[in-house]
Amino acid sequence: MMNPSDPIAPEALNLFSGASGDNPFPVFAQMRELNAVIPIPFPMGGPDRQAWMVTRMEEAMQVLKDHAHFTVDPASIDGNEDFRKSLAGGSDPSAPPTFFTGHSMLTVDDPDHRRLRSLVSKAFSPRYMESLRPRVQEIADELLDHVQAQGEMDLVKDYAYPLPINVISEMLGVPQEDREQIHTWSAALAHGLGLGRREPGVEENMRAFGEYTARLVASKRQQPADDLISQLIAIEEEGDRLSETELVSMITLLIFAGHETTSNLIATGSLMLLDHPEQLEKLKAEPSLVPSAVEELLRFNGPATIAGPRFATEDIVLAGQSIQKGDAVIPVLKSANRDERQFDQSEELDITRQINRHLAFGHGIHMCLGAPLARIEGDIAFTTLLKRMPNLRLSIPRDEVPWNFTLSSQGLAALPVAF
Repeated sequence: MMNPSDPIAPEALNLFSGASGDNPFPVFAQMRELNAVIPIPFPMGGPDRQAWMVTRMEEAMQVLKDHAHFTVDPASIDGNEDFRKSLAGGSDPSAPPTFFTGHSMLTVDDPDHRRLRSLVSKAFSPRYMESLRPRVQEIADELLDHVQAQGEMDLVKDYAYPLPINVISEMLGVPQEDREQIHTWSAALAHGLGLGRREPGVEENMRAFGEYTARLVASKRQQPADDLISQLIAIEEEGDRLSETELVSMITLLIFAGHETTSNLIATGSLMLLDHPEQLEKLKAEPSLVPSAVEELLRFNGPATIAGPRFATEDIVLAGQSIQKGDAVIPVLKSANRDERQFDQSEELDITRQINRHLAFGHGIHMCLGAPLARIEGDIAFTTLLKRMPNLRLSIPRDEVPWNFTLSSQGLAALPVAF
């Protein structure tokens, strides 16, 4: 039996190399059985700092909401301004800030977080999100109109990706001709960034994405429109404490997060339903179950593998483990959402499950701002897909479905289907 105080060897679990591929859940089950908090061999911020993974629901929720003992901003601990950069493998200090190194809602705590979030919260209110349903429905139908006569499609490229990118782009005012380039940048960032590393080329994509957003902001300053970017610029110009760096960081984050996770929800959720034909048939027979199915798909195999690292602001004991000030603590959302202590038959997909809570969108003040929009898009995407293509099926062998897997996220590279 492994000692829960000994770091897990990544080669033993095949987790960090990506060898777990499309199914990291047996690894997560091992980790939950071992302990709620497990040390891992990642130097984060220096060789003297330990990193920990939080594998169970209660402890993950504690870390995500306990802002007295855990912070998202490592630079706030002992004034270590270089700490944040080390998380992504280092950065050129002379380089312009990106939404990873600049101030965004993901990288600051209150009161800065409250100030930044309040600037966009009205645009992401549930009431406003509901008003978008007709347009989301139009986009979903238009996308399926393009492929209906073909009898087959790549569900990722033809549906799961373009639906949310078009919705968030229209909200923000991103030109149609730029959306494919944004997809290229977003994919490079989503699959090239990991804890303590960057794949070759990621730095260039990060910089290009940030520079594009800066140009877009400049263009909106010259020619304001009826979109969210123009609204944020107007707020800034009215004297709110919003710097140019914060503005660019926020907009880049909204573009990226506003489509990447929802795309994964639609694509991975579709595959999970195809993997569970009895659940798929139940859903087709009772379309009113779609909202419940969306929640279960988020729990069962949600878009984000982990939440962003939190850092202990002081020494603390968590699940019997002695966490030292400055240590990184990483909630594993996909593991917490399969916690046997919280869910009956947690490894089973059940679209009728009554879910009181899951962590697919995080928890606490940093909970995903776009959760209401993601739910609406998921609702419409699955309802429309199953109504128009009731005979949906894989067109390649299941074991040939290509995945993109990193410790941060897991998504499908493609999903060829016939209908």
